Amino acid sequence: MSELRTGIPGKQRIVIKIGSSSLQHKETGDLDYTKMEVLVRELCNLRNQGKDVILVTSGAIAVGKKAIGLSKIEKEAGHLGLKQACAAVGQAKLMMIYQKMFAEYNQTAAQVLVTRDTIINDLSRYNAKNTFSELLNLGVIPVVNENDTVSTYEIEIGDNDTLSAIVAALTGADLLLLLSDIDGLYTDDPRTNPQAKFIEEVEVLTQEYLNMAKKSTGSSVGTGGMNTKMIAAQISTNMGADMIIANSNDIRIIHRIMDGRKFGTLFKANKNDDFRLVEFVENLHKN
Repeated sequence: MSELRTGIPGKQRIVIKIGSSSLQHKETGDLDYTKMEVLVRELCNLRNQGKDVILVTSGAIAVGKKAIGLSKIEKEAGHLGLKQACAAVGQAKLMMIYQKMFAEYNQTAAQVLVTRDTIINDLSRYNAKNTFSELLNLGVIPVVNENDTVSTYEIEIGDNDTLSAIVAALTGADLLLLLSDIDGLYTDDPRTNPQAKFIEEVEVLTQEYLNMAKKSTGSSVGTGGMNTKMIAAQISTNMGADMIIANSNDIRIIHRIMDGRKFGTLFKANKNDDFRLVEFVENLHKN
């Protein structure tokens, strides 16, 4: 265990984000129930250790499209109304499955849907913070997604990496775990550059690391690339939470990471009292 990872087992409030591509079979686009069940079991085990757990899950639009027979996601990508309709179908379907799986391990899950205005509006942000606080006090596992049925900003930006970092900030989490289709941060895109070097730990998030981010993603289902993960890293580390990017190919990586073992890229928290979350989020939409 490295010095930077010695504190991971002691983390008490953990936000875990999993992407669309991690929840579906590549061949068909259908949900991968085995992965979902392992994910739920890992989260319930963390709850049984007395930790607070929040899940940020992608996949509502993709699940909805599959449910109503729209398998070619790219072909329909520009139709906002269709995306919102698919999200309405997919959110209900996805949450129903999660509820059943969590119940098998005697845990209760609650759906929390947020939009950009939830963060920007002072009253909405206050209410959201209180909702999360009460759910966690009750021992409930919040399952969070963007409210794509009524939102336009989130569908256009389309990433839950940033959302999960915002949730971590709102809830005072001390660890954000991003499960994706890549092992972590590389000096370049390893899919196109075999010479790219893997970075195990980032003590201070400098501009050099931010410049390594790519706006590409390895999946046609997911919408966030390394660029959005760097945005998430800026939010989480400035707000005082460690962040780890890890590969979701084997969901059991969660308990291995929580044991302090070297998986993924760890971004060390460097709390910045001058960091303003709302201003940062607003600037994201201006750029």
